Amino acid sequence: MVEAVVRYTQIARLWVRASRAYPVSWAMLIVGGFLITGIDFVGIWILFQNVEHLGGFDLHEVAFLYGGTGVAFAVADLFAGRIERLGQMIRLGRLDQMLVRPVPLLVQVCADEFALRRVSRIAQAALVLGWACTHIEWTRSKVVLTVLMLVAATIIFVAVFVGLACIQFWTIDSAEVANAFTYGGNTITSYPLSIFPSELIKAMTFAVPLAFVNWYPSLHILGHPDPLGYPDWTQWLSPVIAVVVTAGALRVWQLGVRSYRSTGS
Repeated sequence: MVEAVVRYTQIARLWVRASRAYPVSWAMLIVGGFLITGIDFVGIWILFQNVEHLGGFDLHEVAFLYGGTGVAFAVADLFAGRIERLGQMIRLGRLDQMLVRPVPLLVQVCADEFALRRVSRIAQAALVLGWACTHIEWTRSKVVLTVLMLVAATIIFVAVFVGLACIQFWTIDSAEVANAFTYGGNTITSYPLSIFPSELIKAMTFAVPLAFVNWYPSLHILGHPDPLGYPDWTQWLSPVIAVVVTAGALRVWQLGVRSYRSTGS
């Protein structure tokens, strides 16, 4: 694990150095990324100019949901988002090159073309989350659960990135399938799941457990009852789900690498 972190850092540092060769362009990308991602929350703010509550949640509570999932997704995208282009690497023969290097393959794929400019998305989501936190009556349990939520949510998103990207080992190009659960999952969890059909909430609980990214922890933090009536201890399950999903993603990755056959590119 230590070696993997060291190797990832070394590769990421090379890409950061390369991107900063054009400092003005790099700075413009960061500012532009911050403004573009901020439009998402502006849309939510405009929505609340016409309604007082959305699924029983007010603006500050929705901002907490938005910020929580936004920070986690942005961090996961920064460190592992590149894996969504696994199919492209396979077609171009780049994966073959990585296989002969003395660095863990997963580390190379995730660190390839590391884009530090994506920190702008983290900053934007963190700003919204910080604003939302000023409207919460904090207790020790809420603070602990918030920290656990952010860490577990990041791990869950990384696992989903890795696990679904592995489909590209067996298909020609299925990046959009993974995007439906990663980027799409981030969008859905930015809103109260109570506005969606109960079948969707159950699917996001038992099939692809993205509801544990922020929904269940937020019910405790914001003081809302569970619309499906699940016991209160489910609101603390995010770390457990993160471990289970990570183990599953790594297993799928191992199966994908073992079944891989060079394209001959």
